[in-house]
Amino acid sequence: MEQYYRQQLACLCKNVRGADVAAMEASCRHWDGIAKPLGGLGLLEEMITKLSGISGTEDISLARKGVVIFCADNGVVAEGVTQTDSGVTAVVTENFARGIASVNRMASVAGADVIPVDIGVAGEIREPGVQNYKIAPGTANLRREPAMTPEQALAAVHTGIRIAGNMKDMGYDILAVGEMGIGNTTTGSAIASVMLNEAVETVTGRGAGLSEEGLQRKIQVIRDAIALHRPDPEDPLAVLAALGGLDIAGMCGLMLGGAIYRIPVVLDGMISLAAALLAQKLCPVVTDYLLASHVGREPACERGLQRLGLEPLIHGRLALGEGTGAVMLFPLLDMAESVYRQNSTFADIRIEAYERMD
Repeated sequence: MEQYYRQQLACLCKNVRGADVAAMEASCRHWDGIAKPLGGLGLLEEMITKLSGISGTEDISLARKGVVIFCADNGVVAEGVTQTDSGVTAVVTENFARGIASVNRMASVAGADVIPVDIGVAGEIREPGVQNYKIAPGTANLRREPAMTPEQALAAVHTGIRIAGNMKDMGYDILAVGEMGIGNTTTGSAIASVMLNEAVETVTGRGAGLSEEGLQRKIQVIRDAIALHRPDPEDPLAVLAALGGLDIAGMCGLMLGGAIYRIPVVLDGMISLAAALLAQKLCPVVTDYLLASHVGREPACERGLQRLGLEPLIHGRLALGEGTGAVMLFPLLDMAESVYRQNSTFADIRIEAYERMD
């Protein structure tokens, strides 16, 4: 079964095409004709042009937005790497469906739908608004054994791909990715350490809040796990199975699905970046379909963005998760799209256009 899943995934990734260069060139020409200084909106102009490359047309739409939040528990919590226990994951997952979590408030302002996905919550989810794609009731303790079987990791990745396709079919123009899972800054940092080839202490932060003693314990747990499993960064699926979480696997799949089905995916903080590093290794062209929202507080964020070749707009020291940082990008993109679609051109106002001097 593992080999079958791997072959399916390799086939899907092999057929992914990069961004549409002609559409991006048309978008750039359109920007240059708008009556304003050339490149005056900086990264926002580049992001709108990137969206043109993803959609295959300069006439982009951001009318329907969704935030897909993958929720799962992590067995490594047993090692004392968090302030709270795993029971919080189920509570917050249901709060997403009830519309009362932080990301719900922010998504409402941004005009985005929140789609919570139970891909591995240990507790029972009773709220009907949560989509049930549960692979397992959480992962194993990565310090003692692999977090997942290869089959579980691959099933979760394929689930994320399938969700991306479903969202495309439902008419979504852009997706943001989020997560909820107590202990997932430990799994995310472990993956980041391996995929970035960085020392554990360099990429590991305090998560939702740890004392200095707690941080050192977390670092040691990750070191022990990497020493136990010796994951090969050239085999991202093996890294994922040994060290990851079902939430990270689902996010990785959603990003791959974004490339497969040509729908942009906005990244959130460090945990989504860990997923993106895996997705990039599986399918290098996936970064054509990813947008960076912010630089989070966790130390792996800046290094992860550099490896992905993505530049974020927001520098807010954010560390909330849930997709909250990703949602913040939506209103900024809406503003840029409004200028892109509605502003007068130099021809409209009959003045000479700016010329590029670089």
